[in-house]
Amino acid sequence: MAHDQVKGQLQLEAQTGRVSLGIIATLVGGMLLISSVAAQFLFGPGEADHVNAYAGLLGMCSALLLGTPLVVVAVKDLMRGHMHMNELVALAVVAAFAIGAYQEAAAIAFFMILSVLVENRTALGAQASIESLVRITPTRAHRVDGDSESEIDATQLQSGDTVRVRPGDNIPADGEVTTGTSTVNQATITGESLPADKQPGDEVFSGTINLTGVMDVKVTKAGKDTTLGRVKDMILQAEHTRTPIMRMIDRYATWYTPTVLMIVGIVWFFTYQTNREEAWPRAIAMLVLACPCALILATPTAMVAALSSAARLGVLVKSVIDLESARNLTSMIFDKTGTLTTGQLQVTKLTPAPGVDGVDLLRAAATAEQNSKHPVARAIVEVASLARLELPAVVDFEEVSGRGVTAEDNGGRILVGRATWLAESEHNLPADTVSTINELQSHPDAEGLSLLFVVKDAQLLGWVGLSDNTRPQAAAAMEQLRGQGLKRLIIVTGDRESVAKRVAEQMHTEYRAEVLPQQKLEMVDELKGKGHHVAVVGDGVNDAPALAAGDISIAMGAAGSDVAIHSASIALMNNNLNRIPFLIDLSHRASRLIKQNLAIGILFILVFESLAAMGYIAPIYAAVLHLVSGLIVVFNSARLVRCGEDIEAAEAQALEDASAGRADTQSELQQATERQQLAPA
Repeated sequence: MAHDQVKGQLQLEAQTGRVSLGIIATLVGGMLLISSVAAQFLFGPGEADHVNAYAGLLGMCSALLLGTPLVVVAVKDLMRGHMHMNELVALAVVAAFAIGAYQEAAAIAFFMILSVLVENRTALGAQASIESLVRITPTRAHRVDGDSESEIDATQLQSGDTVRVRPGDNIPADGEVTTGTSTVNQATITGESLPADKQPGDEVFSGTINLTGVMDVKVTKAGKDTTLGRVKDMILQAEHTRTPIMRMIDRYATWYTPTVLMIVGIVWFFTYQTNREEAWPRAIAMLVLACPCALILATPTAMVAALSSAARLGVLVKSVIDLESARNLTSMIFDKTGTLTTGQLQVTKLTPAPGVDGVDLLRAAATAEQNSKHPVARAIVEVASLARLELPAVVDFEEVSGRGVTAEDNGGRILVGRATWLAESEHNLPADTVSTINELQSHPDAEGLSLLFVVKDAQLLGWVGLSDNTRPQAAAAMEQLRGQGLKRLIIVTGDRESVAKRVAEQMHTEYRAEVLPQQKLEMVDELKGKGHHVAVVGDGVNDAPALAAGDISIAMGAAGSDVAIHSASIALMNNNLNRIPFLIDLSHRASRLIKQNLAIGILFILVFESLAAMGYIAPIYAAVLHLVSGLIVVFNSARLVRCGEDIEAAEAQALEDASAGRADTQSELQQATERQQLAPA
């Protein structure tokens, strides 16, 4: 990990160093060019070519200094068999130098190098802005070993180490709080401006900032395995992917240069027949203007700006192709638990069968579920922990995704799951037990609850009812998605009909209840068969196959989840559903902006090539116009970086209002206490 970090840093520094050296060389060449123009003005024209010896010598030196790098790069590309569009500019510089137009050759090279430097600086700046989101892990960590504490390099941390994090420190690795309470700013990972309260047992992420208390954190993941490391890999992976538009431009690039050379040759030939002095300046100007800087920058600058904007709000995109295609979505399938609902299930009903003690029911359910990571299992085990029940070890544990679990302890075989699953013949349950389970599903006390039935050695012990609340912003996000043109919004869940209906009514959407993982896949295929572009949204816990089946897959709350990050094409590092409409809006904006950039580039080439062919644009002005076109595209793309500022502002205002509300409440409590103390006995 340390070697990779050093290597990457050296590569970035080397690239930055080359750009800095290029700037110095360009400045020196530019000064020589200015001196040449000044010498021409001070000493007057010479006898040959209207350029005096001083101006000619300075101009030649400037042209050699500025033009040589362009020509060398072009020759290397040609020797490697790569035909790029910048050979046109190198040819223009050589042509101007060959006819003795040294000042023109130097000016063309100067403005072209300046254009390239602007492009490189823009690319480096965009990359640096993204890198700054992820290269925030501190270099030092305070490791605790017994009663002693030592400061070490953060790269030396390993899973199982304990680190002490003080207020103001960056957390050096992913881990679990063992002692202490604090408030942590997780905006760098989740994109949420609201700090999160942490207490023993809570998860913390590398690169986040501890704000208040002192915490001891047990390291679970270090280095590149942390959430921060995976985020960095995803962003850099997205930067290196290419959209269909970018691939199309590359495909036609090999035809572009020969076509331009043919047109320039025709213009030069006919101009040479009538006005020899104008032939070469026109050809040189056309060669300079034909280099499609604006076209080359049109898509990459827009996509890098969009990726930066998305990452700032905790939306990580693996491929720019997914970002581009998000605008074409027509339907979206939502997994209910953990996506539209908080996923924080709570056991609200514990109903034992006649003759069964409630403690035995809870112990059996928690024993079978203790090895599962599903939210249902965590809720049951948490209740057992609060009841201080000792859970025996189990063997032959098996989890059937979305349906239930089986396990064996010393007392026998335990099944915990949904009624439909328990009724299957493979479990060999008595007919009266299956009948009782089916009857209990319609029990009035079970209305609106997710039910799990507990069976041990073919005997029904009872049922556990769980409830889950919808996320506050879910309904508003659904309304936004409908406004963005999505025709089908469908909630799918393995829960019962009554539970799914309750959530769907709040969202005003379609729903499918008691859906198995395989049926989710069939739903995606069915929608695709009807011509829909489908996105699947889930938490990545038990819906990875469905996520993989969608045209786009979006994982909610991916911070700290290996499954979610690996199974989805887009990962939302927080649980704010408003990030999904933001993603689609960003895709639309990026697409419109790319089209604008392409239109600017094409219009620039058509208009100014025509003017240059007619002799209205001199070579020097052609170089200036080329630089201007690139700057227009860069600044146009930069507008995307501001996308999502309204969301950040709204969240910041909500945080400020919440803080003010807490302060007012504390003030009222204090005043009430003072009045009570002053009141007569």
